[in-house]
Amino acid sequence: MRIHIATDHAGLEFSTQLQHHLAECGHDVVDHGPLEYDPLDDYPAFCIRAAQAVIADQSAGVPALGIVFGGSGNGEQIAANKVRGIRAALVWSLATAELAREHNDANVISIGARQHTVDEAIGFIDRFIATPFSGEERHARRIAQLAAFETYGTLEPDPRAGLGTDGVADAPHGGESVDAFDPEAG
Repeated sequence: MRIHIATDHAGLEFSTQLQHHLAECGHDVVDHGPLEYDPLDDYPAFCIRAAQAVIADQSAGVPALGIVFGGSGNGEQIAANKVRGIRAALVWSLATAELAREHNDANVISIGARQHTVDEAIGFIDRFIATPFSGEERHARRIAQLAAFETYGTLEPDPRAGLGTDGVADAPHGGESVDAFDPEAG
């Protein structure tokens, strides 16, 4: 499996150790940066490039996943999720690593390097890579809804936006019109 990795300064040493582990496990590891420690570097470009490479490989039929690191992993997850087709999950336990793949068919995980030991991260990554997507209809349906919004901006109908018997939209939740809302009324 090809594994694309990116980080920022907070995860650089962490990333290096994990790349060695993945290579020893037989994975083709591609490092998307940074190349050296810079306490002022910016993670978005590194993480977006890694996510773009995952999509490019998957589109070409190459089995690939991505791993992004940062201090908390939050910003790196957000950056990766800006790439169309990426489903990046913040992972903080073995269960979240497994569920990211099994239920969400995540193709990138994000880990907070300042939140976990290298051994914990190795466990998360190994579990993530080893877990297949369940393929259950409910999970596939939800992923398709996310893809439809990402591609076309479409959502499932809002069940609260029904029409009354007179053909006029029902009042919002609570029975009052939006115009009648008084924020100071409590």
